[in-house]
Amino acid sequence: MDFDILRFLAAPFAASLILTGIHAYLGVHVVERGVIFVDLSLAQIAALGATVALLLPFADHDPHGPWVYWISLCFTFVGAAIFSTIRSRRARIPQEAIIGISYAVASAAAILAMSKATSESEHLKDMLVGNILAVSWPEVLKTAALYAAVGAFHYVCREKFLAISLSHDAPPAHLNVRLWDFLFYASFGFVVTSSVAIAGVLLVFCYLIVPSVAAMLYAEGIGRRLAIGWSMGTIVSALGIYLSVRLDLPTGATMVCTFGLVLILMAIARPFIGRRAAAGAA
Repeated sequence: MDFDILRFLAAPFAASLILTGIHAYLGVHVVERGVIFVDLSLAQIAALGATVALLLPFADHDPHGPWVYWISLCFTFVGAAIFSTIRSRRARIPQEAIIGISYAVASAAAILAMSKATSESEHLKDMLVGNILAVSWPEVLKTAALYAAVGAFHYVCREKFLAISLSHDAPPAHLNVRLWDFLFYASFGFVVTSSVAIAGVLLVFCYLIVPSVAAMLYAEGIGRRLAIGWSMGTIVSALGIYLSVRLDLPTGATMVCTFGLVLILMAIARPFIGRRAAAGAA
């Protein structure tokens, strides 16, 4: 690659590092809570909000305008309120079922909304697989500032969030679980709304779940799992962007497939690494 291509890819790679940093951390909570598809559902709800905003005359049909962002965020907050309210050990309907239904309905509603805005049909594809190559440095810096604020909030409240996530079936009695669940999902909503605008629904889901699942193959502690997740996300992001440019393939879809392939390779390698570690300990 020549220097011009590397300079062109600098902003997308920086954006992918930011996505890796926040989503790998949130993914640890999501996997521990057993609500694997909450990110996919919230991302699709955010995409539905953006789609509805595009139909409004005062939004100027600009997919990157402020009205689109704020309406999308409001939709995500509604989803966060629903997911935090339905959580109960004695509930007749599992929380994951409601999350899955929300995803399906939001997806169908987005398609119906887009059918009324045929000129924006390309935006529907971008919401699904993203167009991370189009990200600009101002977007990268704005997203980094937002995610830093969300990260600081989670750091301050880390004991409560971790207590609920690590003891999801029997959370501490002294905590208002519904309140802290709403705060978790609401902060999640800020992240997802911005991430979907940059990377699309499918890639955002991969950033959240795949590094965390891969880390669980090799580590038990939260710290080691975060280190593995961040490392994997960084390497896969660089590899996916490189392959998409080298092979002239859609970047979002290429990165999603690269995440899946690397996860498979890590799962295949796990038994051999485990045997070697056991032999070394003996």
